[in-house]
Amino acid sequence: MSRTTPPVIPLVAALAGTAHADVAVDWATGLVTANGVGIADRHAPNPAVARGTSRRSAEDAARTQLAKGLGALPLAGGGTVREHATPDAKLRLERAVAQAIAVAAEPQTDGAWTVTMAVPIEAIRQALDAGPRAVGKDGDPPPAVVIVDGVKAKPAIGWTVSGVKAATIWVPAKDLPAWAKDAPHVTSTGATGNAIAVTGIAGNEATLYVIVQ
Repeated sequence: MSRTTPPVIPLVAALAGTAHADVAVDWATGLVTANGVGIADRHAPNPAVARGTSRRSAEDAARTQLAKGLGALPLAGGGTVREHATPDAKLRLERAVAQAIAVAAEPQTDGAWTVTMAVPIEAIRQALDAGPRAVGKDGDPPPAVVIVDGVKAKPAIGWTVSGVKAATIWVPAKDLPAWAKDAPHVTSTGATGNAIAVTGIAGNEATLYVIVQ
């Protein structure tokens, strides 16, 4: 069965609302998630057939929750996505919600679905910051990952590290990812505004900063 194009959920009105309880932010994985339920079509001949339409309904319901909840996410420099999203940024946020990915899906015996959809926090940062960066003709320079120790700031969207705008995840020291064990470490010397100052290798816009708290 072919899948239809995901709908674009208008954020002009959605960003004016408040965050919904079904929207969750996981700063350690870098994802904003929401749940959606698709009710089975009672006229379907059997649950297997019903799941075809109910899965799409569940995904659409989750996208609607994401669109309504993104506005409450905090920004590093103060305020929220809702307060700082320009008209162009709202369009990019709509596309990010439309392209949300399913991270969990549970079929029900009656043909219904419960689905969790996710939007990367990095996609939100890029939406607010004029879109994706340009990649140089020689590709991205190293380091791919930098671990930032000693940060006292709170997780938020849009932190810069030594003046660099890049993706971040925020993890407790005990949960440092195994894939980052060989990454270089830098030490935070303070955080003001939306900027984290560090000593050591600065990295670049292609770097993922693992901020350890």
